[in-house]
Amino acid sequence: MRPRLPVVGILVAALLCLPAFVVAGAERVRLDDGHLQVEIAPALGGRIVHVSLPGRPNLLKVGAAVDAVPDPVPAADGENIPYMGHELWTGPQSRWWLDQDVNPQRRAAAAQWPPDPWLANARNRIVEQAADRLVLEGMPSPVSGLQATQAFRLSGTAPATLELSAEAVNIRDREVRRDLWFNTRLPAGSRVFVPVAAPEDARLRADETEVYAGPVAWWEDGVYSLRLDPPPPGKRGRRGKIFIAPSAGWIAGFNAGQLLLIRFERQPDEAIDPEHGQVELYLDWHHADPDAGLLELEVHAPMRSLAPGETMRAGETWTVFAYDGPDELEAQRSALAQALVALGIEGGQAPAISPAE
Repeated sequence: MRPRLPVVGILVAALLCLPAFVVAGAERVRLDDGHLQVEIAPALGGRIVHVSLPGRPNLLKVGAAVDAVPDPVPAADGENIPYMGHELWTGPQSRWWLDQDVNPQRRAAAAQWPPDPWLANARNRIVEQAADRLVLEGMPSPVSGLQATQAFRLSGTAPATLELSAEAVNIRDREVRRDLWFNTRLPAGSRVFVPVAAPEDARLRADETEVYAGPVAWWEDGVYSLRLDPPPPGKRGRRGKIFIAPSAGWIAGFNAGQLLLIRFERQPDEAIDPEHGQVELYLDWHHADPDAGLLELEVHAPMRSLAPGETMRAGETWTVFAYDGPDELEAQRSALAQALVALGIEGGQAPAISPAE
């Protein structure tokens, strides 16, 4: 977190003049550097609810709950509110409710849902705000034992780039072992690419039911993707999750006439909890209803054991390019290759990306 400016009165007056607005629901803070437009909802866990190039549609999948439940109050028995967008979780998922005393029933059941309500649904305090940056402080969580601070900063340069980081401190009087987990939602019909050295580095879990078949994977020359093949007779969609050990630190998603390229620091396999992959893709796709469902682009930071008062930190860098080509795999793969070269990422290897300060 940056140090406070010495002229406190000037800083407070400046903050009061900066844009925060309400659009049919939750209050949003808008960041705009002329290259990229970003909207963040402090009351919704500090989640990102809009990212786009000027004049282009929102890249993110955002739920109607942003309008319907604009000021949630976290509770130990609260359920997930489907705001979607981009939010911060902690891992591993199997231990979400094991190390807490506020909901004994969920602890006894080893519940894997919902996510920590204090991370997902608590109002964040604005610590620093300008036209191109925002720092938010979350509430202490009795579920995860952490208090998170999130920072967002636009680069002010082309190509349009957003740097985001999260820092979490152990607020308990004993050790906490968790990771930081970024979850970015796109519409289910988006196309995603991940660098994968060999097919066996991606483990597919098919969540098959009477309604859903599992996802269909595609891999060629070190690049992994999903294909939205029509489901087999009797099924109405595809649902499942892929756990990936990426060969480089990036994920790419095409949607709304744009390419979102998320960069992060690639970690050795042993740094990631074995329950997870450093990259995870979750697909919930309804064949007859393109607006339903979602595609999640997830990134895990290393597992950490935090002593009381100790912090951990992780970051991503998002770069957005215009894409006016066809919704076809090879055309998008070609555009992705050009974007990687433009960012100095050649041969499938991404340079280490430092989290935003």
